[in-house]
Amino acid sequence: MGKLALAIHGGAGTILRSQMTPDLEAEYRSGLESALRAGWEILEKGGSSLDAVEAAVVSLEDFPLFNAGRGSVFTHDGRQEMDASIMDGRNLKAGAVAAVRNIKNPIKLARLVMERTEHILLSGDGAADLAASAGVETAPDEYFFTEHRWLQYQEALAAGRVQLDHSKPIGTVGAVACDANGNLAAATSTGGMTNKKFGRVGDTPLIGAGTYADDTCAVSCTGHGEYFILGVSAFDVAARMRYKGLSLEDAARETIEHQSQIGGEGGLIAVDSKGNITLPFNSEGMYRGYVNNRGMNTGIYSD
Repeated sequence: MGKLALAIHGGAGTILRSQMTPDLEAEYRSGLESALRAGWEILEKGGSSLDAVEAAVVSLEDFPLFNAGRGSVFTHDGRQEMDASIMDGRNLKAGAVAAVRNIKNPIKLARLVMERTEHILLSGDGAADLAASAGVETAPDEYFFTEHRWLQYQEALAAGRVQLDHSKPIGTVGAVACDANGNLAAATSTGGMTNKKFGRVGDTPLIGAGTYADDTCAVSCTGHGEYFILGVSAFDVAARMRYKGLSLEDAARETIEHQSQIGGEGGLIAVDSKGNITLPFNSEGMYRGYVNNRGMNTGIYSD
């Protein structure tokens, strides 16, 4: 039997106290706490880790300050293009979507890919067709418009650069959980990079890179996606536990150390079947939180 545990992240990057007002910090912490409560309520009632991580990520997607769902950044053509994935460690089932538009909660569509198709990853128009046939809730462009995202986009457009969202105090979201049966699950969702072009896809929808869950651990990553792809970082944590016999904390720490060695920046959240939680990162900060039978905790900065 596992000990109930849930962890979430809202992105990692240059997040400094000096750039944060008390009101804005309180708003971020409120968003994290709401997501933790959404997932924890399911776990406390005996629900599955899969349902818990989905609920937590839906809450984060609905929160406009995080780069997922409603708060997604603008692409080069001035719209949102979102990725998401989910994995059930109990049976190694997974589902993911990439480059979807106007889907209110991409994580819900990723779960449909897992449960209703024989595939793992659907993208673009194909994912949209599945969403339409399944009655997935959509939203107009106006729903995804937020002023701070628009200003980010205009700045990046004027400078002619693709901008990593986590260089600003907002980012990708994810959740990992262990339920009463010791089953693990992970989910991740993102709007990608400001001013991205050419249908760029990062690590979030790639099973093993941004998201992974089996019977050893569940992992969700955030940061510079290209490097997390190169490091196969979500699976890397599970592999270090399985093949080297490391603890969750040591395996996750080594994975982030490897990111530093190859030039990557970011972090991850992970939980094992005993309910242990770890949230390492190598950036200035990471929006994060966890809840277990001992209580709830949220964090933002590196200190």
